[in-house]
Amino acid sequence: MALLDIQGVTRRFGDFTAVDRVSLAIEAGEFFTLLGPSGCGKTTLLRMIAGFDVPDEGRIDLDGADLADRPPERRPVRTVFQSYALFPHMTVEGNIAFPLQMARVPPAEIPAKVAEALEDVRLSGFGRRMPQELSGGQRQRVAIARALVTHPRVLLLDEPLAALDAKLREEMQIELINLQREVDITFVYVTHDQTEALALSHRIAVMNHGRVEQLDEPSRIYGAPATRFVADFIGQCNLLSGPVVARDGGILTFDVPGVGAVRATAAEGQPDARHGTVALRPEKIRLVADPSEAAAPAGPHGRGAPHGGEARAASFGGDPTHNHVRGHVADLLYMGDVTVYRVETPGGARIEALLANSQSGRAKFFEVGDAVEMSWAVDAGHTIAG
Repeated sequence: MALLDIQGVTRRFGDFTAVDRVSLAIEAGEFFTLLGPSGCGKTTLLRMIAGFDVPDEGRIDLDGADLADRPPERRPVRTVFQSYALFPHMTVEGNIAFPLQMARVPPAEIPAKVAEALEDVRLSGFGRRMPQELSGGQRQRVAIARALVTHPRVLLLDEPLAALDAKLREEMQIELINLQREVDITFVYVTHDQTEALALSHRIAVMNHGRVEQLDEPSRIYGAPATRFVADFIGQCNLLSGPVVARDGGILTFDVPGVGAVRATAAEGQPDARHGTVALRPEKIRLVADPSEAAAPAGPHGRGAPHGGEARAASFGGDPTHNHVRGHVADLLYMGDVTVYRVETPGGARIEALLANSQSGRAKFFEVGDAVEMSWAVDAGHTIAG
């Protein structure tokens, strides 16, 4: 039996349905993430678990018991908010001790419990400081320590890293993973940040318009999106849509406008359909100088093959295991470790490909206007019905 069982929960605000018949089963010790854009219902669902809001329909069970009649303070659930909500007039120790005092823990037992909570979040020695004397990451850890000090069954975290800078946010992600493993408490985490969700979670529920579009492990969410929304929302993704014009065993051929024939492996259990979409991640595409242009004289851009193009150029013609599409670089985005190339086909379609800038001294392989050939394995894309 799941630790936290959410059954057909709905929450309406007037004519607006914020959460629409959501059912989830969250296991003990799991790091579970509710992911989606603003307004998708994830925070409303979190508030109902905490007891700050009440479902219009459905039920929420914890350890098999309905939470409907239990106010927030009587639920073995604690919440860490984006703002941290620390008491500015109390020391770190005072903030962490407060829930113990409210729970009427004997005063003699409180210092040891506070010290243990500080050690859990690696803030031993910070107990006498005031919140305003701490960095953003330290305040966040104090908020987590305060939530954990009563040993709740479930810890709810509502966008707790959103206010931190990128480097500190990455450090705190690692700390959260280690902390959750050490304390062995179920975390239910809310975020709109796809990268954060993929890095932290055992499982992710991707929400859209109040419903769960897909519930799965991070690798499946990223590599095998169930819907167009999930494919488009999680990271960068080329969505190549068109009618199915041929079937050869488990291989489908799509006629994609502006691209032409694109072959892909049919998803397991996917029903026969006349139309579909291939979700293709940019890093799955190999990008080389167009073999037919490699020896050509300098063109209108004043160059022939791009720097390094000769070494990277290869002919994949006749290879039945790959798709091949030619075009020219329309745009590029240099990001340090990688460069994202947007390639325009002769038919006017644009496909994004990503290359790692791994060679010493190499900033990028291609320039705008360069003729290139894209190729990707037939099984590199994930097919989506419709």
